[in-house]
Amino acid sequence: MELIFFKMPNSNAKSHRGHRGGQEAGRRELVSRSLQSAQHCLKNQDFGTAYAHYLLVLNLAPELKNDVRETFQFTLFKWAEELASLARIQDLFNCYEQALELFPNDEIICNSMGEHLFRSHITASSDKGGLIQNMNILMGFRDEAAGYFHKALKLNPDFADAKENFYRVANWLVERWHFIMLNDTNRNLIYQKAIEKVVRSGCRTVLDIGAGTGILSMFAKKAGAPCVYACELSKTMYELACDVVAANNMEGEIKLLHMKSLDIEIPKHIPERVSLVVTETVDAGLFGEGIVESLIHAWEYLLLQPKPKNQDIGTEDYGQVIPAGAIVFGMAVECKEIRRHHRVGIQEVACVHLAETVAFCSPTHASVNSEETVEPYTTEKLSRVPGGYMPLTEPFQAMTVDFNNLEELKSLATRKPCKISIPVTQGGMLDAIVVWFVLQLDDEHSLSTSPSEETCWEQAVYPVQGLPDYSVKPGNTVMMEVCCQDCYLRIQKISVLTSEYGMDIKRENTLASGNEAELCSALASLQTTSTPAGMGQECMLESTEIALLNNVPYHECFNAAIDKVLSSLIPMRESLSMDVDGHDKEMNFEESQNKNSSYATHDPLYVLDVSEGFSILPIIAGKLGPVKAYSSVEKEQHQIALNIISEANHFPKETLEFWLSHLEDEGVVLQRPKSDKLWSIIILDVIETSGLIQQEVMEKAAISRCLLHSGGKIFPQYVVMYGMLVESPSLVLESAVQGTEPTLGFNIAPFINQFKVPVRVCLDLATLPCVPLSKSAELLRLDLMNPYLNSSNREVKVQVCKSGQVTAIPFWYHIHLDEDIYLDTSSDSSHWKQAAVVLDKPIQVQLGDEFVLNIQHYKSNVSITVKQ
Repeated sequence: MELIFFKMPNSNAKSHRGHRGGQEAGRRELVSRSLQSAQHCLKNQDFGTAYAHYLLVLNLAPELKNDVRETFQFTLFKWAEELASLARIQDLFNCYEQALELFPNDEIICNSMGEHLFRSHITASSDKGGLIQNMNILMGFRDEAAGYFHKALKLNPDFADAKENFYRVANWLVERWHFIMLNDTNRNLIYQKAIEKVVRSGCRTVLDIGAGTGILSMFAKKAGAPCVYACELSKTMYELACDVVAANNMEGEIKLLHMKSLDIEIPKHIPERVSLVVTETVDAGLFGEGIVESLIHAWEYLLLQPKPKNQDIGTEDYGQVIPAGAIVFGMAVECKEIRRHHRVGIQEVACVHLAETVAFCSPTHASVNSEETVEPYTTEKLSRVPGGYMPLTEPFQAMTVDFNNLEELKSLATRKPCKISIPVTQGGMLDAIVVWFVLQLDDEHSLSTSPSEETCWEQAVYPVQGLPDYSVKPGNTVMMEVCCQDCYLRIQKISVLTSEYGMDIKRENTLASGNEAELCSALASLQTTSTPAGMGQECMLESTEIALLNNVPYHECFNAAIDKVLSSLIPMRESLSMDVDGHDKEMNFEESQNKNSSYATHDPLYVLDVSEGFSILPIIAGKLGPVKAYSSVEKEQHQIALNIISEANHFPKETLEFWLSHLEDEGVVLQRPKSDKLWSIIILDVIETSGLIQQEVMEKAAISRCLLHSGGKIFPQYVVMYGMLVESPSLVLESAVQGTEPTLGFNIAPFINQFKVPVRVCLDLATLPCVPLSKSAELLRLDLMNPYLNSSNREVKVQVCKSGQVTAIPFWYHIHLDEDIYLDTSSDSSHWKQAAVVLDKPIQVQLGDEFVLNIQHYKSNVSITVKQ
C-alpha cells in the first residue's frame, strides 16, 4: 500500500501535467483564433464583436496586454462611439469598467471614460425630463468625470488632453466664485462676527446648509458651538470640506453630510433640531440657489421654533437663521454692452435685410412665457462692464424678506406680484433693471452686493426687451412687477408711461369715469414688453448670438472675403462686376440680385457654414453669386427665422439649405455636398466666445481641406494669437485663494487650489483692472489652409516696458479671413471675450528686461509658460 501510495501521486502528476498541457494548448489555440477573429472584425468595422474577442484574449492571456494595448484602446473607443450614437449609455460605461479592470493605470482609457461621463452630463442637462430633474445624477456625472481626469493626470502629468479636460470640468465642479468669495476678507469677517455673536449668546447646535469648503461651520465651531453639522450636495465639495475640516483639526467635531438639506431627517441624520442654521445659498438674484425652499424645510423639520418677538429670553431653546433677512434693491439703467447682448439693434447688415416679422429675443425674455424654468436674469459685475452704465432712476426698494418668518417664506411663491412705479431722473435708453441686495446677517451685521461697493458679488441684470421705443426722459415712469416664482426673483412686465398727459400710475388708477378719453390716450402711450403687433415669429438666441448678430464689422468682413473668393471662382465675374474696392462695396441689394440673375446659367458654387449657433453668413454668401449655401443650424426656430429672412431678401427657395437635415449622422457634417461636387468655401468657428481656441478645430480644418475644390478656401484661413504681460491683483484673487489671511487663519487654500485652472476666460480686457508691463506680441499662428506653417512649440521674446510684477498674460486673436481682411476679438464690437493665463507666482521685472515665453500648441490646446 505504501508503494502504491507513493506511486499514485507520481502517476497522477504525470496525468495532470498531460491534462494541463492539453489545456494550455487549447488556451493558446483559443487565444490565437480570437485574435484573428478580432482583427477580421476590425477590418469589417464590427467593433462590438472585435471588442468582445479582445476581452476574451486579455482575460485568457494577460501576458499579451502590452502587445494589444493600442489596438484594444482603438477598438474600445470605436465601439464606445457606436454605443453613444445608439444612446446605449449604460452599455458604454460597462465596457469602460471592464477595460479599466484590465488596464487600471491606463491614462488614455481613464481620460476617455471621463470624457464620456462629462458628455453624459451635458446630454442630461439638455434633457427636459428625467435626468434634468435629478441633480444628484447630474452632479455625479461631473464628479466622476473629474475623478477620471484627475487620475489620468496623476498617471501622466504631461497628458495634454487630460489636463485640458480636468481644467474644463474643474470650472463646473468648483465654480470660480468660490475663490473670489474666499478671498473677500470683509465678507468672511462679517459672517464670522455674526456667527460668534449668536453662538456666544447661548446657541448650542448649528447646521450649515450648502457648506462648500466648510468655512461657516468652522466659524461656528471656533466660536464654541458644541454640535455643528454641515451638508453639501456636491461630492467634490463634500470631499474637499472633509479634507479642510481635518486639516484644521476639527475632524470629528463637525459632522459632514453628503446630501441636500431637504433630505435630512431627524434622528436618522442628525439627532435633534438645531438652534441655528447658517447658509449663504444665495446668488446675484438672491433666491436662485434655492434658499427659500431649503429654509421652509429647515423651519418645518430641522430648526427649533423661532424666538417669540419682543421677549428678552435666551437663544438656546429657540431657532434662528443667519442671514436673518434681505432687502432687494433695483435701478433702471442705460448700458450699451447689455443692450448689444440682448436686443438686435440693426435692420440691415452686409446688404441683408433682417425681416421685421422675426422678433429676436434672449432667453431672459423668452422665459416669461416658456414652459422651462430658465433664469430670468443674467449677471454682470457692473463696475467692469465695458462702456460703463448710466442710472436712469434712483435706486428703489423692490422687496424685503425675513428668513426667520416661516409664513412669510411660504407666501413668497404664492403672493401676487408687487407693482412698482419709479420716476425717470435721467434721459437715455432703457436697457435693463439691475438688482442687488443687502444681506442682513443680524441686527448689527450686513453685507451689500451693490455695484458701488467693491465686493466679490456680481449684480443681477434683467434686460428690457420687446418695447417699441426704449428712450425715456425725466417725467416718464418705469413700471414693473416684482415677485418670487420658481425659486427666482422675477422682474417682469417692464413698461414705460410717458408724461405728456400729466398723470402718474396712481392717478391713472383713480381716474373718474368721465375721463375715458384721457385714460385711453394715457394707455395708448404705455409701452409694454409684450411682443409688438406684427412681429410674427419669435426667435430666441443666446446673448452671445445676439451680440454676434449686432457685430456689423464681422459680417462686413465676411461679406468682402466671400465676395473675393467667389469672384476668383466665377470666370465671368470680372467682366460683370465693378472693382471690389470701388462702387461694388456700396452696391444695394437690388443690384446684387440683378448680378445674381446674370449668373443663373452657371452651376452653383457650394458654401458650407458650420460655425456655432445662429448665423446669417449663408444668406450673405447667397446674395454674392450663383451659390448654393448650406447652414448647419440645428434648432427649428432658427431655421424658420433664416428662411423668413431669405424670403424677405427675395432669395430663390433653393438658395439656402440646412445641411444637418441632409445627414443621418451629424458627426460627418464635413463631407461632400454631392458625390461629384466639392465645397468652394467652408466656414469654421475657430475661437470660442469665451476666448479659447475651439476644440478639435485643427482636425476639422484637415477634413475641410480635403473637401475644397481648386481655389476654394476655409474661413478663417489663419489665426494669430496676441498677448501681453500685465500686473493684475484682481486676476490673482479670482484664480486661487491667497494663503490663510483672507480666510481668517483657516487652512483652506491648498485644498481648493487643487481646482484652480491656469486660464481665466470670459474677460473684458477693456475694463480688466491691470497695469500693462509690455506691448502686445505675436504668440502663435494657426494656419488652417497651410498646416505645415504651424509650429507646436515656439519661444517668444517680450520686451518689458514698465517695471512691476507680472501676474498674468492676457491673450486675444486676429482672425484672418485672408491676408487683408481680419477680425480682432478684442475690439469694441467683438462678440468674443478674451482670456488670460494667470501665473502661479508673480515675477518681478524691470524696465528693459527681456521676458521669454514658451508657447506650446497641441491639437486645440495652447499653453503659455515663462522660461526662467
